[in-house]
Amino acid sequence: MLLSLVVHTYSLRYWLPAAVMLGTAPAYLLSWSVWRLLSTVLPTRLYHTVDDRVYSLYQSMVLFFFENYTGVEVVIYGDIPKKENVVYLSNHQSTADWIIADMLAIRQNALGHVRYVLKDGLKWLPLYGWYFSQHGGVYVKRSANFDEKAMKKKLSSQSELGTPEGFKKASLSQMYLVIFPEGTRYNPELKKVIDDSQAFAAKEGLTVLKHILTPRMKASHVAIETMKEHLDAVYDITVAYEGTLTADGQRHPAPTMPEFLCKECPRVHIHFNRVDIREIPAEPIFFRRWLHERFEIKDKLLTAFYESEDPEKKSRFPGEGRKSHLSLTKTFPSLLILGGLTLPMLLTESGLPLSVGSGPYPDQMEDLRLDTTTTYL
Repeated sequence: MLLSLVVHTYSLRYWLPAAVMLGTAPAYLLSWSVWRLLSTVLPTRLYHTVDDRVYSLYQSMVLFFFENYTGVEVVIYGDIPKKENVVYLSNHQSTADWIIADMLAIRQNALGHVRYVLKDGLKWLPLYGWYFSQHGGVYVKRSANFDEKAMKKKLSSQSELGTPEGFKKASLSQMYLVIFPEGTRYNPELKKVIDDSQAFAAKEGLTVLKHILTPRMKASHVAIETMKEHLDAVYDITVAYEGTLTADGQRHPAPTMPEFLCKECPRVHIHFNRVDIREIPAEPIFFRRWLHERFEIKDKLLTAFYESEDPEKKSRFPGEGRKSHLSLTKTFPSLLILGGLTLPMLLTESGLPLSVGSGPYPDQMEDLRLDTTTTYL
């Protein structure tokens, strides 16, 4: 009986926030649809401005659960600048990695501007798949099916938004494009994936990486080259989840979204490195080398994090780490607003099925990982 109670209490840690996040989605999307309809007679730029604001509303509610509710401690290494037009490149190891991008964006007042490059299969997710495309998300297919022209067209449309020539730089105020160049998540238990990645690097004459996978370059290159005139920088992000190292020094898989919500991750370490867009080579062969060199740096950071024999250096990145607490004023009002929009739907006979029956169920939330397998190339 006691064990059953413990298990039930533990599951509620996940089910409660999952139910709120998914349950408020229909009300949010209904409100957005009304605005989309009304905005058809208004300037395109005004629509995108409001869309970014309402998207920020939903994502800040999500961050209430992933930061304030879980109590996770966020440690940032490096100085985060003010809001910029950027491509965000990060290592990929967890279904919660997209949340880390949100954590940085909200600290720059850029949360509404976040877009993702997503694997093509996610576009079929109820509600979410269609909306992310409307908000500027880019869906890509694997390997030979990768459609470079379609990606360029989508990103170009996001860049310009009907702004007159000469003002395009300002028009890209809504771009914070998140890409995970490894193409799939690094999981220390999937030895074959790691072996194949290392074999590919060795075959191509590249440095073999230990704690991350060999990055693929096509989608990253297309994104940066398509928007280069409008971008300020590339954010080179390295993430490590504390608590994934066992007493005997073995690395375990990073926490999934449900595990994160169940408060199994006490601390997240984020190493931030800003690269000016002018420093990035345009030619594919040189870009590939540049990208791999950035991932070599990541691998060294993660090797020190997981394998350092110095207790003071282990489970931390080099340099000074700054604890960054997210104020409730940034997230809790969004929870109240979306809760207020959802409550009337729950109290009506026609609205209840829509709220509880639309979109993925909590046990399917893994599908919302935005597993941005952008490159497979």
